[in-house]
Amino acid sequence: MGGMADKGEERDGVKLTNLDQELFSDAGATKRDLVDYLDAVTDRILPVLRDRPLSVIRLLRGQDKFMQKNLPKYTPDWVPRTSVWAEASHREVTYGLCNDHRTLLWFGNQRAIEYHPALMLAGQTAPTHLIMDLDPPEGGAFQLAVQAARLVREALASAGMSGAVKTSGAKGVHVFVPLDGKSDPEEVAAATRAVAARAERIDPELATTAFIREDRHGKVFLDATRAGGATVIAAYSPRVRPGVPVSFPVAWDDLDNVKPSDFTVHTALSRLSDGDPWAAAMPEPQPLDQGLIDEGRTIPVARVQAMHEGKRRAKARREAG
Repeated sequence: MGGMADKGEERDGVKLTNLDQELFSDAGATKRDLVDYLDAVTDRILPVLRDRPLSVIRLLRGQDKFMQKNLPKYTPDWVPRTSVWAEASHREVTYGLCNDHRTLLWFGNQRAIEYHPALMLAGQTAPTHLIMDLDPPEGGAFQLAVQAARLVREALASAGMSGAVKTSGAKGVHVFVPLDGKSDPEEVAAATRAVAARAERIDPELATTAFIREDRHGKVFLDATRAGGATVIAAYSPRVRPGVPVSFPVAWDDLDNVKPSDFTVHTALSRLSDGDPWAAAMPEPQPLDQGLIDEGRTIPVARVQAMHEGKRRAKARREAG
């Protein structure tokens, strides 16, 4: 097989190359494993990518991984795309839209391992989900992130809202709350801060909203910054990590019985059979609770607050010195 396979093969009009190369040094998986996985999971991953400006993390042989937003010049004409004005860099960025099987295979053949869709559909200004990212402390157990996710679930319930949960594929979990599309990015960002603050109040020993790492003291970070122009790893997307784990939906009741490494490009499919657990677990789109928006507007934006706090500490150190 080796000699033949290296000449490449074609699937759905996409010429596949170098399939027998390892993805990266501790992947334990080849490019073929990646493409086969994407091929098999197409019907489940396309719905979470469709019509969303897509950033991907690629890893070319012998190089470091990098995030690609702008489509390269050599992208085939048939890959759907959308242009977005990037305020930071003052230029148009042409993002790919992974709307079909052929495009997904093309990205896979480009060694795009991670898929990070935008929170808004192309041309739309309303985020489709409120998202909470639960990041356990350095060396912290996944179980801590799970416990924090339950705090988030409780905080959401206090506002009459509910969401679905998945592993991040790294060490944490993500809670996704589908929205009715009537709230703008500022409102969703505010509500996300309020959900984090409420979750922290339920158990401040376990969870923290402290943006500055040294202020977290071994607690789970409730990251409320996934809003507006941010991206989040897609459900079913592989990750550039040893063993190539994938971000995988988990039922709330099953969270205690899993660990992120249970779901990889080698094992995830056997856990799916014919279903799409992410679609099945996702509640109906919900209106954003006004109480959350109002509370969130009183909470400073984490990055801005952290910047001011950093300056304040530096000044205090200078004066003390």
